[in-house]
Amino acid sequence: MTSGDAVEHSGSEDLVLPLVEEVALIEKRQVTTGKVRVTTVADTIEEIAGATLQGEEVDIVRVPVDRVVSEAPTMRTEGDVTIVPIMEEILVVEKQLVLKEELHIRRRATSEEVEVPVTLRKQRAVIERLDVDDQANLSRSSTNEL
Repeated sequence: MTSGDAVEHSGSEDLVLPLVEEVALIEKRQVTTGKVRVTTVADTIEEIAGATLQGEEVDIVRVPVDRVVSEAPTMRTEGDVTIVPIMEEILVVEKQLVLKEELHIRRRATSEEVEVPVTLRKQRAVIERLDVDDQANLSRSSTNEL
């Protein structure tokens, strides 16, 4: 039947029109279009590490006293000086306690700058883009540093 043909219809017959329907079927599949290779490289770097070291130095001065005392003096501190009495017994007809000398100990704070070479490691990633045949694509390869 063409578009110009007329459909005849008699009163008692049912007219049947065929209907056509199209169905779309969508499928997907995996296709490898390329690959990426990532490698890591460890570089070593020589650097100088600096620090300030704190310390204390001690000056000791012997101060002769040679004085007879009735009892031993105790260790004492005067300002920033610690005084340690040094005693000696000497034989006389009687025993006498003689303060022989004192140690005067003075503390001084010191600081010193030091530099020590150290080895540091730095890791970076090398990324290569490969085509399907595992050939490196040089125009798209890149190196990224971490």
